[in-house]
Amino acid sequence: MAANVGKKLINSKERCVDESLEGTAASHPGLRLLSGHRVMVREDVASVRAAAKVTLLSGGGSGHEPAHAGYIGSGMLTGAIAGSVFTSPPPADILAAIRAVGQGNPAGTLLIVKNYTGDRLNFGMSLERARSEGLHVDMLVVGEDCALTSHDKTAGRRGLAGTVFIHKIAGALAEQGRSLEDIVKVASQAASQMGTIGISLSPCSVPGSGPSFQLQQDEFELGLGIHGEAGFRRQKMTSADEIVSAMLDHMTNPDNSTHLKIPKGSRVALMVNNLGGTSCLELGIVGRAAIQYLESRGVAVQRVYTGSFMTSLEMAGVSLTVLHLDDTITACLDADTSAPAWPSHLSGVDRTSDVYIPAPQHIQAEEGGTPLGQTVPTDQAQVLEKVVQRVCDRMIDCEEQLNSLDRASGDGDCGTTMARGAKEILAALSHLPFSCPHTLLLTLAAIVEKDMGGSSGALYSLFLTAAARPLQSSTDPAAWCAALHAGIQAISRYGGAEPGDRTMLDPLSAAHRTLSTALSSDRTALQALEEAVKAAEKSAQATASMPARAGRASYVGADQLTQPDPGATAVAIAIRATHDAVKGN
Repeated sequence: MAANVGKKLINSKERCVDESLEGTAASHPGLRLLSGHRVMVREDVASVRAAAKVTLLSGGGSGHEPAHAGYIGSGMLTGAIAGSVFTSPPPADILAAIRAVGQGNPAGTLLIVKNYTGDRLNFGMSLERARSEGLHVDMLVVGEDCALTSHDKTAGRRGLAGTVFIHKIAGALAEQGRSLEDIVKVASQAASQMGTIGISLSPCSVPGSGPSFQLQQDEFELGLGIHGEAGFRRQKMTSADEIVSAMLDHMTNPDNSTHLKIPKGSRVALMVNNLGGTSCLELGIVGRAAIQYLESRGVAVQRVYTGSFMTSLEMAGVSLTVLHLDDTITACLDADTSAPAWPSHLSGVDRTSDVYIPAPQHIQAEEGGTPLGQTVPTDQAQVLEKVVQRVCDRMIDCEEQLNSLDRASGDGDCGTTMARGAKEILAALSHLPFSCPHTLLLTLAAIVEKDMGGSSGALYSLFLTAAARPLQSSTDPAAWCAALHAGIQAISRYGGAEPGDRTMLDPLSAAHRTLSTALSSDRTALQALEEAVKAAEKSAQATASMPARAGRASYVGADQLTQPDPGATAVAIAIRATHDAVKGN
């Protein structure tokens, strides 16, 4: 395949439409293909005809999936006709579809057609032939494009994604048993109160061909059609908010002959349509911007539909459709349907302008209130404050040392990460609850989780959170030893590492074993802590000769790991700083 031809997951360009239709039918038990035609109909089409309700057909060129077959189902279309990619379907297929859904049904059939010359001609020709056979058929042409208008009276406004709204409205009315004339009247009125405008960030390519047009990397096109037809302006890329404002400004500009009036107090439905290659993340941002734009003008956005409704192959871009609502149209949008591509879960729910609910507050002791854990005397609280300050000071002092160690096994930012967390703790020092160790550790956990970032922030937050629990009921040396053990277990459980894997767990585990043994003998707490410091420093140094079995260092060759692990070194520095602060006091 030539280099300038867009890559596609197809078997052949000649059979791609047929195979796509076969896949759609195979994936949805309620859909069936008419043999010998590119026509999809409801599996229960015979019972639909027998019910004497109006049947609905739509269609057009392929490449707009899920349109049009995705909208077949009770409460929407009875069938759909697919042409070749971006090509109107031939009259023979359209006529076969009319016969399939209309023969023996006195209620009649409505053809919903997008306003393109080929579609109007081919569907119109088929309508006339069906009428000559005695079938009751009518046609509604949808052209809601607000981008540009043609001076050629045979062209006019293009039919875009808003056509899907008409499928839903007409389908709901047909399901109610309304007459063909009533359906045409209501759906036509809705179509006249609707506008769509699109933008593209990149072109699409028809199978077997190159890009349909060219856009520079820093450009977007405003007002293009769903086949890649030219829009009315190209602009330099800017923010999503500014692009959405440009789209809706043009849609509602009275100087634009195809503009849509959306006065203050209007009730509307909004469709944010993916043209094929736009990420869900971007769709959310565009939807937010469009809602905010409309609501800032006093418009009530009561229904929002976001997703892929009428695409243009892989084109990166979006279209926005605004539809005026009244009680009838709203009820039609909310009515049940089995059509697989319609987002039925959104029906019947008025959206609100408030997207937030209050977040639950962290439960902690208020100043002067009852603490959540065991409290300590003032002198012990002062020691804890000195410990926290000394540890943070040392982390800041050792930033470059730890970064240097990390360059050999990671991305060289271990020291910067530790220093960032330390600086945030120091900034909050005067407000930390040193009189309650349990609450103190939880507060420190929240700070490092939020401000340290990365895996280090998560690991230290886990450690501190788990370590806080044993300090709820006691703050004696044994409780602090138990807290150390609980923190180690949490890191191992969720981080996946074990002692011996060349991580921060090595000095932590060595310190805990030594501290536990020393406290069980006749050592004082300070003596036990001193022995634990030596064990931690020895263990951290020993990581220089350990194979890395966890963390980022595990991706580095063993011959490059000749220095101590930076995370283990940081732990040893912190434990040494703890000892020095306690001893100095």
